[in-house]
Amino acid sequence: MTDAFSTCQKNVLLAKSPSTQIEGVFAATTGRLVPEEQEALLQQWLKEEAENLPASESVPAARKVSVTLSSAWLEGSELLMTSLSDLNTSPEVTQCADQQLSELNTLASSELQDHAVAELARLPAEETVTVAGSAPWAAVVPQTDHQTAGCAGINVEVLNDDPAVLAWSLACDVETVPPVLPGQPIQDAVPFYPVPTELPYHEILWRDWEDLSVQPCVLEQVSKNTSLFEFRVMSYNILAQDLVEQGLDLYVHCHPDILNWNYRLPNLLQEIQHWDPDVLCLQEVQENHYWEQLEPTFKEMGFACFYKRRTGTKTDGCAVCYKHSRFQLISLSPVEYFRPGLDVLNRDNVGLVLLLQPVLPEELGLKAVSPLCVANTHVLFNPRRGDIKLAQVALLLAEIDKIARTTEGSYYPVILCGDLNSVPDSPLYKFIRNGELSYHGMPAWKVVSGQENFSQQLYPRKLQAPLWPSSLGVTDKCQYVALCQPKKLGRREYSRDFLLQFRFCDVACERPPQLVLLEGVTDAKPVASAREHSAVTAVLKRHNSLSFLGKQCSGVIQHGLNLTSVYSHFLPHRGRPEVTTMPMGLGATVDYIFYSAEPVEDKAGECSSRRLYKDGALKLLGRLSLLSEDVLLMANGLPNPFCSSDHLCLLASFGLEISSL
Repeated sequence: MTDAFSTCQKNVLLAKSPSTQIEGVFAATTGRLVPEEQEALLQQWLKEEAENLPASESVPAARKVSVTLSSAWLEGSELLMTSLSDLNTSPEVTQCADQQLSELNTLASSELQDHAVAELARLPAEETVTVAGSAPWAAVVPQTDHQTAGCAGINVEVLNDDPAVLAWSLACDVETVPPVLPGQPIQDAVPFYPVPTELPYHEILWRDWEDLSVQPCVLEQVSKNTSLFEFRVMSYNILAQDLVEQGLDLYVHCHPDILNWNYRLPNLLQEIQHWDPDVLCLQEVQENHYWEQLEPTFKEMGFACFYKRRTGTKTDGCAVCYKHSRFQLISLSPVEYFRPGLDVLNRDNVGLVLLLQPVLPEELGLKAVSPLCVANTHVLFNPRRGDIKLAQVALLLAEIDKIARTTEGSYYPVILCGDLNSVPDSPLYKFIRNGELSYHGMPAWKVVSGQENFSQQLYPRKLQAPLWPSSLGVTDKCQYVALCQPKKLGRREYSRDFLLQFRFCDVACERPPQLVLLEGVTDAKPVASAREHSAVTAVLKRHNSLSFLGKQCSGVIQHGLNLTSVYSHFLPHRGRPEVTTMPMGLGATVDYIFYSAEPVEDKAGECSSRRLYKDGALKLLGRLSLLSEDVLLMANGLPNPFCSSDHLCLLASFGLEISSL
């Protein structure tokens, strides 16, 4: 109270008295002020004000202040008084606050209060706006005059804490109030603050359901006689509580209460229950929370649950849950990316791959539907180690290839969910979607470009071929060596130049035993020079190594799953990119739902690195829209009181074709 009053009286004296006199007075009042000193300062100002008044105006008596208030200024005063009234009636107000208000009443004149009340009674009733999570406030109609602008510049939060500012603002001239500059916009990693808004959180963060089943391209692929097995899939990084407590610097913009697990858990469960998915893929699931709270709750909701904790000392992992009334489990395969002794696979991330059989209603009779492969993973975060991320994704795709492959060599429909810690324009994303990536010589950070840019590094880590050794047992086509189909035997044609490379090899220099010996014809043994012998040896070594590595020696990896993304990663109606997370106030897309589709040939004949797809047996019917960065900023980013994770959930609706037996 005393500090606030000292600040106010200094501002008043600076505006009304010579500078030399002010500095002396203020220097003498830097300590605690007693009421007599406060009264003396006000009387000094009143005396100086009286000297400047015209002769026709009268000077107010001692301890009496009379000010004529304009309508615009009274509107601002009414808002401030409302704030003080809320403070006075709040149960959290302490005895110290009561003492401050009593001092304010001593300073304020009874004549001033009667005059202000009379003026306020003549004003039209204001509109009351309720802000989510706060008390009602009086809405002030924006004005363009200087007085209102000065009033709007006053920090209401400061007024709530220091009521002496109100007495000063009512006593001094409006034009002496210096305008307060607006706060600077959010910059990079600077902690950000909530934007004042009249809308509650659930209206700011409203997400529309996009029905894609009515689009012409989908209607053409689904005939009138074709029925679909419809289901919903959700992917959600729910933010492990241990990770919150280990990285509190990432959540300085959040009130501590909303980071509490007892607050976040009901919000997360309510959100999942509201969207009612049939398949649920979760990341950052803390182990003790899963076994003690999440799994029992999900079982009550009709889910069958499977969990895989990260290796090492990590306490979180991935979970896949499905409704046992809609699916039956065919096979389950946990995936651990850690491989001892391999630098490219030395992290503790994990994944889960399930093969599910949809359960059809009994009334459909002799009908059948294809099994569905569902994969869930959380890839390494480190932006500098794109080589590790690429190897982890390749290992997951090899596991999917094993689980989803049919006896005919084709694949069951696949849905891949997870937090890949890679943005949509990164080479890692393009590899998953386009099925091929040439990585040799690529900087490791570029594989996940968009998280951070390390192009200024003097010696950046570059990817070398092969990315992983042959001992891993995974080919350059992201398939396990033991499961690769043998090549079909057929006639092989070799060029003359290729065969001449082996004319001095050991086999070529040996005389076949069944060859008829003819002197001067078949009795001669070819003799190669040392240079030719070394060249042949090099060719043979290269040929033997290429027989396994194939294209990997050239730094090219492939997969044949034909995956495309549920989301387009752009909001056309807003002209902004979609975001799924907001670390340090910067929006990014790192969470995905990929699904199987059929490639489409480019009829235009243009060479494009982006593969085109159309829906096949698995059809995308709808999705829950994402939000843009500016919308999340209005809600103070993530997490917030409405969304209890630092990621948004992803939700999509699919349909599997039902065929006759």
